[in-house]
Amino acid sequence: MSSSQCDTATLGGGCFWCLEAAFQQLHGVERVQSGYAGGDTPTPTYQEVCSGTTGHAEVVQVRFDPKAITYRELLEVFFTIHDPTQLNRQGNDVGTQYRSVIFVHNDAQREEAHRVIDRVAAAGLWSGPIVTEITPLETFYPAEGYHDDYYVRNPTQPYCQVIVAPKVAKVRSTFFDKLRAP
Repeated sequence: MSSSQCDTATLGGGCFWCLEAAFQQLHGVERVQSGYAGGDTPTPTYQEVCSGTTGHAEVVQVRFDPKAITYRELLEVFFTIHDPTQLNRQGNDVGTQYRSVIFVHNDAQREEAHRVIDRVAAAGLWSGPIVTEITPLETFYPAEGYHDDYYVRNPTQPYCQVIVAPKVAKVRSTFFDKLRAP
């Protein structure tokens, strides 16, 4: 598939290892790249972002074929694999770097993000108000290479077993019809 046929979503909802592993399960997803966005520090490192002082969130950029999976469907997965009611945290990961955020690339994405959030809120899927930010993407900084395919390369690492694996399992069971062919 050529790049002109692909679209890009940039999403933050806790640790990027979780998001990367979940989105990699989906048919139509060409690539998932972990990185940083939304802060003031140019070319931040993982250690700097983890310090909580850069303003950046851990995010993933998802390159996808909109003929195979839509932006709306990606957002539905996103709201299934993280808790959008937790301000600046996901579970034990605490700080603005773990905030729930949708970095939009254009007005169409902004409008769709608002529609999905309204639908999720109206469905009462979460007990609290949704705090997910919707903000324009200014710059995406790819994470260091050792973050690529982290779950695939480290399935027995305790964080992967306890935190990442259940999110992957949830995607596999909830979005069975959207999974990549084995």
